[in-house]
Amino acid sequence: MNTSIYDFAAIEKKWQDKWREEKTFQASADPQAKKYYLLEMFPYPSGRIHMGHVRNYSIGDVVARFKRMQGYNVLHPMGWDAFGLPAENAAIKHGTHPARWTYDNIDYMRKQLQGMGLSYDWDRELATCNPEYYRWEQLFFIKLFKKGLVYPKVTTVNWCEKCQTVLANEQVIDGCCWRCDESVMPREMNGWFFKITAYAEELLAECDHLQGWPEKVLTMQRNWIGKSTGAEIDFALEGTDSKLTVFTTRPDTIFGVTFMSIAPDHKYLQELCQGTGREQEIAAFAEKTRIARQRQNPEDELPKEGLFTGLHALHPFTGQKLPVYAANFVLAEYGTGAVMAVPAHDQRDFEFARQYGLPVKAVIQPPGDTLRGETMTAAHEGPGTLTDSGEFSGLPSDEAKIRITAHAAEKGFGRKQITYRLRDWGISRQRYWGAPIPMVYCAQCGVQPVAEKDLPVTLPPDVTIEKSGKSPLHDLGSFYQTTSPPGIMPATPVRATRKVRWTKKRSITGCRLINISAAWNMPFCISFTPVFLPRSCAISAMCRSTSRLPTS
Repeated sequence: MNTSIYDFAAIEKKWQDKWREEKTFQASADPQAKKYYLLEMFPYPSGRIHMGHVRNYSIGDVVARFKRMQGYNVLHPMGWDAFGLPAENAAIKHGTHPARWTYDNIDYMRKQLQGMGLSYDWDRELATCNPEYYRWEQLFFIKLFKKGLVYPKVTTVNWCEKCQTVLANEQVIDGCCWRCDESVMPREMNGWFFKITAYAEELLAECDHLQGWPEKVLTMQRNWIGKSTGAEIDFALEGTDSKLTVFTTRPDTIFGVTFMSIAPDHKYLQELCQGTGREQEIAAFAEKTRIARQRQNPEDELPKEGLFTGLHALHPFTGQKLPVYAANFVLAEYGTGAVMAVPAHDQRDFEFARQYGLPVKAVIQPPGDTLRGETMTAAHEGPGTLTDSGEFSGLPSDEAKIRITAHAAEKGFGRKQITYRLRDWGISRQRYWGAPIPMVYCAQCGVQPVAEKDLPVTLPPDVTIEKSGKSPLHDLGSFYQTTSPPGIMPATPVRATRKVRWTKKRSITGCRLINISAAWNMPFCISFTPVFLPRSCAISAMCRSTSRLPTS
């Protein structure tokens, strides 16, 4: 016998069969044993295990075996991140159902992982597309909703017409879809959001306790959260009852404001511009800006462009009229979506002012120098002493920030404010293949959760998946035409006057059930897509007969 040959097929199968029969890696309930829980990222069942999987799961397996040797009762499970749009697209391509495609892939990939001899407790295997699993996602979703940590709103998304789906920002490469290279366009849709901004301060504080992390990573994290301390200032709009509220970290420069900037896609801009004669021009500029932003590389900056809106704001300290410009470098989602432009002390504003022939007024003088707006070649963004700033002239910048903010608060047109660059997480992606959001929309009472005892709200299998740009659930009456909860009243469809956007404007009768889809890599971590579905408007009676849900 040649002992130099290792017959891996026979030897490994022998021991793998023995492990499986004896349940060697099964985690048992043993209160006396030391416990160790080890979880690697669940794979997406794309069809085949690749070397990236092998590397990841081999490392985890080494840790699991090492901990068992140390006497720990190790829980080492395996599961499948089984929901998501790729399964839908693959099903369309191969003329099958996403469930069939997904479970066939799971069967094949399970055999591959078992063939590697990894020490998983296969009795605890799960798939996120199993209703017995996603009922817990739905329960968590309801709990978060009741705490005010989940909410719906209309938002602008990246839309690929060829794939007929929404893309995350990182899936847009040079303005094109990462899958098909089709140009990506902005589109308004209803979406659900996780209120991660509620944890901004906590996330920031915890960065100081992450020992051993590279400083570069911590800096990126802090910049992503982006805490800014400053003031909100209200600028009245001439000839209207409206005001433009800005956030600034430099209230000490407020006497240097010479114009105002507003995001082209600011939610109130079109309304504010009614009657100026510039509505269509501004709408076109907003659309142009949206497209340009989606096509730009993240590290690049758009060439500065602006458009006079026909509006004038009134300086709250001096009463001076300030022209309001829509500017492509102002972001609707940061601060208030509007900026008090101080070109002498902000380089971006300085470049814009020079480009459009707007005045530059220096009100912060650095030590040993005297700046004049008409001769400046760049903005002075540092501290200094205030000049031409009324009663605040002569104050150092740091003191002036406090005094000016306090004065604005006393007079009722300002307040101290902290903002974050961090934004709530939009979780809208898939069309069908995902866990239904357990929420009911009532035209009279708004969004209400399904009763916890009725979970899970299951995804119906009897649908035809087509690349139509809408969920197949829209046309599946057996899914959304349901009776009201017992003891309330029979289902009575009522025409809703409000239109709901899905892929296009469409009137929908009655109330609407909203659907989500999962696509994260860990249990209880899911990426969601809304599907707006009619449901009996009799839910209104239930809403009226009970107290409103708590939000905190």
